[in-house]
Amino acid sequence: MTRKRRSYTDQFKFKIALEAAKGLKTINEIASEHNLHPNQVSTWKKKLLEEGVTVFGSHTARQQREQAATEAELYEQIGRLKMELEWLKKKATRFD
Repeated sequence: MTRKRRSYTDQFKFKIALEAAKGLKTINEIASEHNLHPNQVSTWKKKLLEEGVTVFGSHTARQQREQAATEAELYEQIGRLKMELEWLKKKATRFD
């Protein structure tokens, strides 16, 4: 029997990680209250402490990857156009 993976919102992850970072309750207590595995709570806490509030925002990471791919494509196109321009200049000098 397979179980479907649960997905959590960014706000929920941040709330749990912040609660764990405060240290008022143990990680095991937090995990049992929210029906999570303690390792998951520890992972979210570690990410929060290392990377800050934006760590759980997958939208920003995806936008950065898309922007990098677009930039690479544009630089590639610029390179091709430069090569074509140089070739045309070279060929045009023969006809002058």
